[in-house]
Amino acid sequence: MITLRNIEKCYETRAGRTFVLRQINMDVRKGELLTIMGPSGAGKTTLLNIIGMLDGDFSGEYYLDGHAVHDISPKDRKTLGRDYVGFIFQHFHLLDDLTVAENLDIPLSYRNVKRSERQALVADILDRFQIVAKKDLFPSQLSGGQQQLVAVARAVVSEPKLILADEPTGALHSTQGQMIMDLLKELNEQGATIIQVTHNERWAAYGNRIINLLDGWMVKT
Repeated sequence: MITLRNIEKCYETRAGRTFVLRQINMDVRKGELLTIMGPSGAGKTTLLNIIGMLDGDFSGEYYLDGHAVHDISPKDRKTLGRDYVGFIFQHFHLLDDLTVAENLDIPLSYRNVKRSERQALVADILDRFQIVAKKDLFPSQLSGGQQQLVAVARAVVSEPKLILADEPTGALHSTQGQMIMDLLKELNEQGATIIQVTHNERWAAYGNRIINLLDGWMVKT
């Protein structure tokens, strides 16, 4: 599903180039649950942002399901990312002035789904995640675990082919983290391709495979 060849990312500074990623070569199979690990500053989030098409300023080749991401316009890359990718962020990134139901509606509205169909899809995901009772609440009225549950629901409401999770349990206590990881595992078993970034070895073990980064390089362990 994903092929990365010699992906590099750098910033120009007064001292010269500072590399964040160096010569990243990796393949991700459809239906895989891949874990990316490494210390802070290793380049994990940068790599995830490139895969998720939030960052197009890189060198090398990136193919997603046959699409040459490195060779398309920013507008087409944005469209491709919208159609393929669901993002789960560590700090939720819910919109504070929207209710749970309205937050879930956002990804569908970006895809120009008809209002009646959006309402049906939101109702279905609220039921599936057992958060129907929370639909009219605002994020500030939810616990951290509940907010992350809504964030996961928002990431999957449009049934993306690829789910990217950046430290999805980082802001949660262990019981809430277990709930989120079990949910991601269930989504993976239902066919979703998932790439997660984590520092937690327990959650890393949920993956089929672990890739380690150090100072921007892929390293063997």
